[in-house]
Amino acid sequence: MSKKILASALAAAALATVPFAAQAQAEGPWMVRARAVHLDSANKDSTGLGLSVNNKTLPEVDISYFFTPNIAAELILTYPQKHTLYSNGAKIGSLKHLPPTLSLQYHFAPNATFRPYVGAGLNYTRFSSVNFEPAVQTALAPSIKKNSYGLSFQVGADIELSKNLFLNVDIKKAQIDTDVYSKGNKAGTFKVDPLLVGVGLGMRF
Repeated sequence: MSKKILASALAAAALATVPFAAQAQAEGPWMVRARAVHLDSANKDSTGLGLSVNNKTLPEVDISYFFTPNIAAELILTYPQKHTLYSNGAKIGSLKHLPPTLSLQYHFAPNATFRPYVGAGLNYTRFSSVNFEPAVQTALAPSIKKNSYGLSFQVGADIELSKNLFLNVDIKKAQIDTDVYSKGNKAGTFKVDPLLVGVGLGMRF
């Protein structure tokens, strides 16, 4: 009799785990999110020119792959973003930046409705379409380094809205800077180092 009871209990336990296994399998290892992100630049400048760029809200797409329920890699993508460049509040030109970022994340509660995570990774930024006002170009012949490499840190959370659909909130701090030159001589370094606050939707598959 005890063997029958034990067998029945094991069978019941096995059946009880089926919904959880099916749920984990149904979500799959991939997640794609679309976010609206507000970029708030630190605007740290050592040139003495008081350089700054405007803050803006931009679209962002990220693709994540879950190696395990807790560990994922995230690649963040957008298209080149245009910024106005200022010196002591006066417009002196414009530029575009493309900042793909690759991060490794740890997800604390991968099966919960509220799923917080932290991440760290590398940012690569490419500056392009750098244009200065004619008077600035004539006086200073300025130029900037086109490539930037830096670290990126993030905290965020996915909130399950329905099966495989999530609300996402994400905060990142990225290291982005460029050397500034005048007539071929280095004048200093301009650090954008933005804080990026995003909200969007994610789909798990």
